[in-house]
Amino acid sequence: MSLDKEALEYHAKGKPGKIEVISSKPCATEKDLALAYSPGVAVPCKVIAKDESKVYDYTSKGNLVGVISNGTAVLGLGNIGPLASKPVMEGKGILFKQFAGIDVFDIEIKTDDPKEFIQAVRNLEPTFGGINLEDIKAPECFEIEETLKKEMNIPVFHDDQHGTAIVSGAALLNACHITGKDIGQIRLVVNGAGASAVACSNIFIALGVKRTNLMMCDSQGVIYKGRKSGMNKYKEAFMVETEKRTLSEALDGADVFVGLSVAGAVTGEMIKKMAKDPIIFAMANPDPEIDPISARTARADAIIATGRSDFPNQVNNVLGFPSIFRGALDTRSTQINEEMKLAAVKALADLTREPVPEAVSETYGGKSFKFGREYLIPKPFDTRVLLWVAPAVAKAAMKSGVATKNIEDWDKYRDRLESFQGPSKSFIRTSINRVRQNSVATGHKCKIVFPEGTSNKILKALRTLVEEGICEPILIGYPDRVRDKIKALELTALEHIPIIHPSQHPKFKTYVQELYKLRQRKGVTLKEAERLMSDPNYFSAMMVMMDDADGLVTGSTQNYADAVKPILQIIGVGHNEIAAGCNLILTDDRFVLLSDTTVNFNPTSEELAKIADQCSRIVEYFGKKPKVAMLSYSNFTAGSGTPAKMKKAAELAREMRPDLMVDGDIQADTAVNAEIAERIFPFCEIKGGANVLLFPNLESANISYKLMQQLGKVEVLGPFLMGIRRSANVLQRTTTVEGIINSVVLTTLEAQYIKAARENKNQTRTADAPQT
Repeated sequence: MSLDKEALEYHAKGKPGKIEVISSKPCATEKDLALAYSPGVAVPCKVIAKDESKVYDYTSKGNLVGVISNGTAVLGLGNIGPLASKPVMEGKGILFKQFAGIDVFDIEIKTDDPKEFIQAVRNLEPTFGGINLEDIKAPECFEIEETLKKEMNIPVFHDDQHGTAIVSGAALLNACHITGKDIGQIRLVVNGAGASAVACSNIFIALGVKRTNLMMCDSQGVIYKGRKSGMNKYKEAFMVETEKRTLSEALDGADVFVGLSVAGAVTGEMIKKMAKDPIIFAMANPDPEIDPISARTARADAIIATGRSDFPNQVNNVLGFPSIFRGALDTRSTQINEEMKLAAVKALADLTREPVPEAVSETYGGKSFKFGREYLIPKPFDTRVLLWVAPAVAKAAMKSGVATKNIEDWDKYRDRLESFQGPSKSFIRTSINRVRQNSVATGHKCKIVFPEGTSNKILKALRTLVEEGICEPILIGYPDRVRDKIKALELTALEHIPIIHPSQHPKFKTYVQELYKLRQRKGVTLKEAERLMSDPNYFSAMMVMMDDADGLVTGSTQNYADAVKPILQIIGVGHNEIAAGCNLILTDDRFVLLSDTTVNFNPTSEELAKIADQCSRIVEYFGKKPKVAMLSYSNFTAGSGTPAKMKKAAELAREMRPDLMVDGDIQADTAVNAEIAERIFPFCEIKGGANVLLFPNLESANISYKLMQQLGKVEVLGPFLMGIRRSANVLQRTTTVEGIINSVVLTTLEAQYIKAARENKNQTRTADAPQT
């Protein structure tokens, strides 16, 4: 299928277009309608009428941006008018939402008159928290933005100018760093004199480029002092004293070429005359001023960036505008000023020099990225961009005096930013914070052992875990092989991690004896115990059991049964507990535990009651009240078979824990939808929807969580082992690096919980001991 046909099908399929408005509040009952509209809506109206600042508390204004255009300069298409520009504006709205959680209304204005356009936008100020101007031709775009910035008290930002400038500014800083060029001494040629060219030139000068060293060219050649043809006041600001008249002459000896013009404007012969290690930003779209392959053929020493995604160093505005507006909106800034733009430039440049997480590589087909000639700026799908740029912009807004709302707690602000990237990010960040607090409070950082010491995924995950200070990892394997793998993956953060070869460990013989004692009446001889203890999984499990480690994580390279077996045989199940698997299902506003997803094929009513208690303790640990549903294909029929089993399980769970909100047999929709339960089954013990779902067998639980993982609008964490005496978890072989990080964070949190519980129990025993 051709790209044209595919694009048309994409936009037409199902509901035409790319965006929709959905309710952020429930609107399913008459009461909901009465609150959402008349008569309830009158109450916030009256409050806002008395105090206009309350509009941010009771409406979406503070998270709403208007993407506004007249379609006079649509990228690569020219003046196609407002109606034809609408697909672009809808696309812009998607990017705001996807990358920064910002809602957008796109507005296309039918006028070419700057004054009419200004009036229309100015009148929309009560609606929006910010205005993103888009695809407006020069020089009218300059007048429009300048006027609106003066006359409106919300941020106004022409992304075609400043977005490109900010991202290319970050690329320029890093290109100069790599080549050793002094930004204050470089000679820079800009080809193009439109909106983006003027904005880029201004930001380059703000970054340190001398105005006298910047030469701008347009379709008539160099913009020199005394030139009269094709000039305007914006071009006049960049006139220079020079004898050069053509782009080719301008490039002679230049350090940097910045193209914001047309395809094919530059040839290989022209760039051959540039200085050593030329920096070439050919950003015309869809085709650059010079093809990167041709540029590389002419100058092998060149650093090259384009606006295209199929070549390295894509200068993509999505690295800028979502995060910039996020910082501006969150401080309720009255404008996006130069200080905020420069803060964004420096944040992007600094982020690029950081190690790139594996999750980013996975997004780009497993390709590795490292700061250098082919990685000048972050990739668009690097989720860290929001976490770096938005706070930098917000701080600059506060420091420069345009913020009307200060951010007091930057750690909480980072957590909030992560919540825009999905519920699992927010959940894991909360768990990370709890792990750190516990480590500080106890003065002990948990030691987590990893039997798969040479696993690429494990090692890449450990880099993040070490940098975040989550745990003290211990790797099992041949030390030389593990270190070689660490070196090959360039994971310098792991250079000092302890690596243990089981048979060479000083406690190896002790571990062998312990295993022999545990399993001698189950067919394990002393010789067999020695053989088993050479297995990294058995050795790791014994380390945890002997308190030489606090927890273990395994399973990324082996099947579940082989990985879980040593855990069950050595660490074993706790008193009055049952080994079971659970998964966490995360949505935007709730989390639900599913069990048993991995261990028990057909649990009895008694076993399900124990599992209910174990799941409930997990829910309570996260500050929620457990609401347990014993699922079946029926609602409260108590027939034979599965319904009877699940009803009995609910009764036994209530006997074990009278405080527990538990019911069954109950269908899944009734369990999670409070409205169904309240309307049809008012006697149901579960109020407000269940957050623990127990399935009648492993098949139904496992199938359900995997279907939800693939088809539902949810995120799934796990599986996790419950009922084990120490913290130990088995990964899925299909897990990602991010999935490993999540599992280790929760394993560490569990290890802290178990350690604290054991210490409290020992202290109680000591206090109760008879005094002599």
